[in-house]
Amino acid sequence: MTYAGLVALFLAASAVPFVAAVLLRRPGRRWWAAQGLTLLALGVLTAVFDSLMIAADLFRYEESHLSGLHVWLAPVEDFAWPLAAVMVVPSLTLLLDRTAGDLPARSQEDA
Repeated sequence: MTYAGLVALFLAASAVPFVAAVLLRRPGRRWWAAQGLTLLALGVLTAVFDSLMIAADLFRYEESHLSGLHVWLAPVEDFAWPLAAVMVVPSLTLLLDRTAGDLPARSQEDA
């Protein structure tokens, strides 16, 4: 199995709570903006720190299992983990938040 295949399986599993949260809770613009900013921050941190760790030779990837695309030294497949984290953690928080059901789906400041 290639690294991309493993990532695809993991992202598919991560999409389940994400889709459920979006469909059931219908988050507003602020939630989506927070997810976008979080994904951006985690992506930058992944590019920087993965590249530094690869440059320091802390770990290596089998090149035959990678797509060949890199951001600095980090393979693009590594960016799936922050994406999965951004999908799963806030989605579970949204789904498990007992007060979220009491709030309107969209507040005036989200509109």
